[in-house]
Amino acid sequence: MALAEAREANASDLISALHLSQQAPALLGHDPANAGVTSSTSSADTAEEYGRIEQLLLACLRTGDDTSAHAGLDRLSHRFGASNERVMGLYGLYEEATARDQPALEKCLDEYEKILSENPLNMPIMKRRVALLRSLNRFSDAIAALIQLLDAVPTDAEAWCELADLYQSQGLGAQAIFSLEEALLIAPNSWNIHARLGELLYVCALSPDGDAHRLAGKSVQHFCRSIELCDDYLRGYYGLILASSHMLEKEYAHEKSSDAAVPSKKTLAQLKRLGLEKLGDIVRSRSVDDQHWASSRSELIAAKELLNRFENSQRS
Repeated sequence: MALAEAREANASDLISALHLSQQAPALLGHDPANAGVTSSTSSADTAEEYGRIEQLLLACLRTGDDTSAHAGLDRLSHRFGASNERVMGLYGLYEEATARDQPALEKCLDEYEKILSENPLNMPIMKRRVALLRSLNRFSDAIAALIQLLDAVPTDAEAWCELADLYQSQGLGAQAIFSLEEALLIAPNSWNIHARLGELLYVCALSPDGDAHRLAGKSVQHFCRSIELCDDYLRGYYGLILASSHMLEKEYAHEKSSDAAVPSKKTLAQLKRLGLEKLGDIVRSRSVDDQHWASSRSELIAAKELLNRFENSQRS
C-alpha cells in the first residue's frame, strides 16, 4: 500500500512540477541584474517572491529544465549572496541534479564535507549530505550523518522520521520505533506519525518475538490516537483493522487484559468493527468524488480490497 501510494504521489507531484516549470522561462529570465529584484525597495522584493523563485527552481530541476533552474539560482544568489546557507543548499541540489555520473556525485559529497569542515552547523548542507549519501546507497553513512544533524538540532521531527525510515530499511526495527517516538515527543498531535509508528509496530509484531503481543497492542493504541486526531484518516482505520484483527486471531488478548498495552478481547472486537464501518464510509464518500482524491487512489483501492476480504470471510 505504501509503495503504490508513493508512486502515485510522485506522479501527481511531477505533473504539478511540469505545469510550474513551464512558467519559468517567462518569469525568471537569465540576467539577475535585469531581474527587477536587486533593490530592497522593489515591490517584487518580498519573501513570497523569492519563495516562488525557489519553487520554480525546484520544479525545473525535477523536469530537466536545467537552464531555467540555473537562472533561478542566479537570481537568489544575486539577492542573498553565494555564502547564504539556503542558497548553498540549493546550489548543492542543482549540482546533484545535473551530475552525469557517480564521480560527479562523489565530487558533490566532497564539496559538502569541505563546507561542513568550515561550518559544521550549516543545516541545508547537512541535510543535502544525508540525502546524497542515501541516494548513493551508503546507508550506514547516511544514518551517521543524520545522527550528527540531530545532535545539533534534536527538535527536528522530520529528521527523526527520516532516521526511522533509514533504520527500517536496514532491518533495525527497534531503532526505527525509538526514532518515531522521538518525533512524537516533538509533534505529539501529528496523526500521520502516529499511524506510521502504528504500522512499524505492527510489522515488528508479525516477526517471531516474545514481545509480539505488546508490540501489536501498542500498534493498536497509536492507530487509535491517529484517528482520534483525524477522524477521516484512511490509513489510520486501515491499520487499526489489520492490527486488531491480528491480535484477535493470535489470541493476544482475553476478556480482561491485565496488561495496559494490550486491549481486551471485547475492546479489540469493538475497534475492529468501528474500523470496518468507518473505512467503508470513507471509501464510499471518496469514490463519489474520485477526481478530488486522485492522488490517493491507490489507498482507496487497497481499502476496498481489505473490506472485500473481510466481507468474503464473513460469508464463508
